[in-house]
Amino acid sequence: MQSTNNNIKHALNEKDGFHVWWRMTRPHTLTASFVPVFIGTMLAYIDGTIDWLLFFAMLVASILIQTATNLFNEYYDFKRGLDTEESVGISGSIVRDGIKPKTIKNLAIILYILAMFIGAYICYVSSWWIMVIGLACMAIGYLYTGGPLPISSTPFGELASGLMMGSVIIGISYFIQTDVLTGQVVFISLPVMILIGSINMANNIRDRDGDKKGGRKTIPVLLGREKSITVMAFLFFIVYLLTASYIIFNLLPIWSVITFASIPIAVKVIKNFRGKTEPLEMMPAMKETGKNNTIYGLLLGISLLISHFI
Repeated sequence: MQSTNNNIKHALNEKDGFHVWWRMTRPHTLTASFVPVFIGTMLAYIDGTIDWLLFFAMLVASILIQTATNLFNEYYDFKRGLDTEESVGISGSIVRDGIKPKTIKNLAIILYILAMFIGAYICYVSSWWIMVIGLACMAIGYLYTGGPLPISSTPFGELASGLMMGSVIIGISYFIQTDVLTGQVVFISLPVMILIGSINMANNIRDRDGDKKGGRKTIPVLLGREKSITVMAFLFFIVYLLTASYIIFNLLPIWSVITFASIPIAVKVIKNFRGKTEPLEMMPAMKETGKNNTIYGLLLGISLLISHFI
């Protein structure tokens, strides 16, 4: 067993020390925290208002909630027996690095508490209704893998993660700056919502076989791996179709054409998934999925910033 453990750690290039704690955050998912806050704030900026302290507060709170969600995921997947020393789609902090499960759960709770304190400041300078939405996001983050029927075990994991970390965070980031929420902001959030949900789908495609054995009913489990990859390709197509439509109908500035520079990454994701059956083989596709979300989101935010000055 120890030999298998070492082989997996070597294949995943897992190191000890600080890297153990860094991997627990699942850094490839943290772009789902930064990108929506950045876009929502830039949308407010082109409308003529920005409070940089609010921006950073919202960014930190979003990252804390995302990290805590990842830790709860690590904890509850282990408690349910879904994570083993051979599992690839985990940080391995419990099964390979020997960190106590209770330590990870307590750390997640601490991060949630810190996020609540920051959220209280955001509410104080904007609206206390934000607290209701924030608590709902935290509850969904917990229930994603916690509770009697984890969202991650259903076909709604992609929708929940995309909606909460995409549309909702963009909407909050815009609202706390402007005190209003427009239909334009909601529409612009949709491509980001899809890309964030795709990060989740990539994870589920990679983990399909293990999830099926564990009794989960994710989209890849229900549709099969190849059909799920086709669905992901279609969702990527929708992202760029919506972006082009928004530019044509002036919901986005012409500068947003720079987001199309991320298309080759989306194509690479699909190519890297096709024909693969082993989790280790699909790790490059996983990383490219997060990269696609990051590049698209950054370019979209930058295009909004450019339009503010030109």
